[in-house]
Amino acid sequence: MIARATALPREVRQYLLVTGNYWAFTLTDGALRMLVVLHFHQLGYSALEVALLFLFYEFFGVITNLVGGWLGARLGLNRTMNLGLGLQVVALAMLLVPTAWLTVPWVMVAQALSGIAKDLNKMSAKSAVKTLVPAGEAGHAALYRWVALLTGSKNALKGVGFFLGGLLLTLIGFRGAILAMALMLLAVLALSLVRLDADLGRAKAKPKFREIFSKSRAINILSAARLFLFGARDVWFVVALPVFLATRFGWDHWRVGGFLALWVIGYGAVQAMAPRITGRHAGRSAAILWAAGLALLPALIALGLEPSDPGWQPPVVLLGGLLLFGAVFAVNSSLHSFLIVKLARADGVSLDVGFYYMANAMGRLLGTLLSGWLYMTGGLTATLWVSSAMLALTVAISLSLPRGA
Repeated sequence: MIARATALPREVRQYLLVTGNYWAFTLTDGALRMLVVLHFHQLGYSALEVALLFLFYEFFGVITNLVGGWLGARLGLNRTMNLGLGLQVVALAMLLVPTAWLTVPWVMVAQALSGIAKDLNKMSAKSAVKTLVPAGEAGHAALYRWVALLTGSKNALKGVGFFLGGLLLTLIGFRGAILAMALMLLAVLALSLVRLDADLGRAKAKPKFREIFSKSRAINILSAARLFLFGARDVWFVVALPVFLATRFGWDHWRVGGFLALWVIGYGAVQAMAPRITGRHAGRSAAILWAAGLALLPALIALGLEPSDPGWQPPVVLLGGLLLFGAVFAVNSSLHSFLIVKLARADGVSLDVGFYYMANAMGRLLGTLLSGWLYMTGGLTATLWVSSAMLALTVAISLSLPRGA
């Protein structure tokens, strides 16, 4: 097995190492989120307090992606990826303190470090793929496959991580689970320090800090489209949907968590298959058409949930619509992930990728904040109509992408 791995081309070996690194991190990230939710709920924390634990996690994603891209270009993607792993180990270690120390501010700081670590790791992994694939049409096809596999497998593993967190909490308790994950990541970090190329993704010319903001019109347009794309997902998925399932359908926490975990796994699987679904059509036109199709779905679900409509039962409309939305959204996400890596400059790729995922994080933060407020004022249907409007904006913005994209 070792001999066969050694015989692989250098680019393939590096891609496998980057992917394995990303997988290990994602598994612990999903498990940690579930551990924190379940453990602190058991300790008597209110739903609002548990939600606050993740506020810094999302907020620092915006800053980390912006600054992390600049760091990756200056220092090399190997260093930002390893820094992400190291920070996650520190975040886990912070949760090994005695229970009396686990106050809301303490855990919020730990989650802030975990959020920084996650986005450093993600930005590094996505940027690294660009440096490992040759240019040209054949290279673009390979790039699409590699990005789709990396992105899709990550989301599937995040869903597996939700299950893993609950399982570890049941079998070895909170502290045992945290310690086991920290030790696993330390082993991955040691391998990464030894095997990852030292100059991976480092720009030939040291970029200045002011270059963290993209000067490329295509990157700026794609980033704006990404912001509204992910805002449209999280505006109803993050807060409104779980609360609706619990209050209107009477689902308990395990059923809600299990269903959403399975949704994330399926979403990741479709992402990985996106090149087969779209074929060779992975440019500007495909991004516009798939976003337009997605924009219709939240509106149709909202219409189907209207009390005056006797034709469909709400569970059938919502759950069926959610599954279809997840599949179509996954293709949109893969197309966008491919386009940003394709359009990013070859030298200092992480600058463009970091700026783009900063917009992604802003969309998630905007969607999360709107989700709770809209649900309180207008219910689930209000979040669905806003989601559809955000996706219409995604289509309108995408029309300005260069025709050769």
